[in-house]
Parts: sequence; structure tokens; C-alpha cells
Amino acid sequence: MQTSALPDLAHTDAKPVHWLATATAMAAVVAAAGLLQPEAATATASASEHHVTAPHSGVPAAAAPDPAGVTFPLDCGAAGRTVADSAHGDLDGDGGPETVAVVRCAAGSGTPPSGIYVVTQQSGAAPRVVATLVDPAQKLNVTDFTVRDGKISATLLGYSSADVPRCCPDELENAAWQWKGNAFIKTVGPAGSTAQGV
Repeated sequence: MQTSALPDLAHTDAKPVHWLATATAMAAVVAAAGLLQPEAATATASASEHHVTAPHSGVPAAAAPDPAGVTFPLDCGAAGRTVADSAHGDLDGDGGPETVAVVRCAAGSGTPPSGIYVVTQQSGAAPRVVATLVDPAQKLNVTDFTVRDGKISATLLGYSSADVPRCCPDELENAAWQWKGNAFIKTVGPAGSTAQGV
């Protein structure tokens, strides 16, 4: 039998008492971790929940109106309407969110003209349209739509005449709306832009 060159290690010859002591110590560590874990998780969840539901005043934040069930002032006949895009934000500074929706008739092909509508909802009431920023009767298409810092921005694509094919808008307008006093005021980007190649 060959002897080991390593020193004799006492703990390599473990007796049942050693295993029992190790198991008891491990059980104590696991139990302590189990007792501390739920309290820490609860504190974290409470802080996170408070931040989401009541970021400033302790009053739960209102949800933005859902445009899905709104009746928009857009006559599409049997085709129906589709909400092409939507975003929300506090547009009038009252602390409650409004929703801005880009809506058009549902079409099997092509891109029908769009409207941009502001939707609000009083507590307990159904959401409703309170402003029309772009009327589909203007025959414009809406792209690059955003709502940020109380400002609504969009690129409006249009046609200089009835002779321009509906596939190829030749006018472009960068527009923005912001609530001032008691109305949405529209501002327009640089004039004379064209949409060819868009």
C-alpha cells in the first residue's frame, strides 16, 4: 500500500457527529434566509407599487382612456374604423392623462386619410372625443406621430391637387399641437416641404 505524501487531515475521517453538526448548521442558515427573504421582498414590492400607483401625491394615478371603445366622428360606412396609432400624456396640465388617437377607415388595400383625435375620460364615464386636430376630410395621411411633454407632433402627407395619384403624396407638413388656454394651438414646421420620395 502506498502512503500519501499529503499530511493527515483529521476532517477527512468524518464521523456521524460531524455530519449531524454540518446538517444542523446548514438547516439554521436556510431557515434564517427563509425568514428574512419574504420581509425584504415585501418591502421592495411595496416601494415599487407605491412608485407606480402614486408617484407624487399618494392618490392612485388615473389610467389613460382606451380609444378602442370610442365613437369617433368618422363615417366609414360598413368598412368600420381602425385606430392606426395612439399615445397618451397629460396635455392640459391637470394631472390626468389624455389619449391621442390616429384613426382611419379600415380598408382592404391602400391608405385612407386619417384623423387625429384627443380623447379624455371623466371618472366613471365612458371615454369621449374632445378635440379633432386633423379631420379625415382634409385627405391627409399621418406619420411620425408622437406625444411628448404635453406636445402632439405628426408629419402630415397630402396632395397638391386631385390629379396627384393617391399612392404618392406630394406635400409634407410637420405639425405640432399644444394646449394653450382653452384650445389646442397648431404650429407648423418650415413651409414649402414636399413629400416626394417619402
